[in-house]
Amino acid sequence: MKNWIIFISVFILSLALVISVLVIWKSDAPFDEIETKAEELALSSDSLAAVSDSYVYNGNKPYVTVFGEDKDGNKKALFVPINLEEKAIQEVNLKDGITEKQALSVLSKEEEVKEILHTKLGYEEVGPVWEITYKNNSDKLNYVYILFEDGQWWKRILNL
Repeated sequence: MKNWIIFISVFILSLALVISVLVIWKSDAPFDEIETKAEELALSSDSLAAVSDSYVYNGNKPYVTVFGEDKDGNKKALFVPINLEEKAIQEVNLKDGITEKQALSVLSKEEEVKEILHTKLGYEEVGPVWEITYKNNSDKLNYVYILFEDGQWWKRILNL
């Protein structure tokens, strides 16, 4: 009887683990699909010659930020709308603005930062912005948006 209880317990735990992994894997599939399509659009529109990274940015309008190099070797970021409309693609040369490290240093000068959760380059109505999500010393969630062009503050959402 004891062996049956152990077997059933192990079976249920294994089943729960497998189901959890499958749910997590399937929930990420739409993001992978739209990122792949955005990368293909960036390459086919000749905006980029090579793609190095991409991720989904959810601001007022969702975009896929695609990083790469153009045919001249300039590093660029393209902001591809989720609807994959080629005319609505925005682009920026990475040398024309502040880097991720510079954006983080702007943040650390004015805010108490305990842990950085993520930093993303995205596109808003004011243009390209760095979105930095972090926890402060009180373990409160904070979002700050720093303008890519000059490192000025655009928006802060603090103590959530």
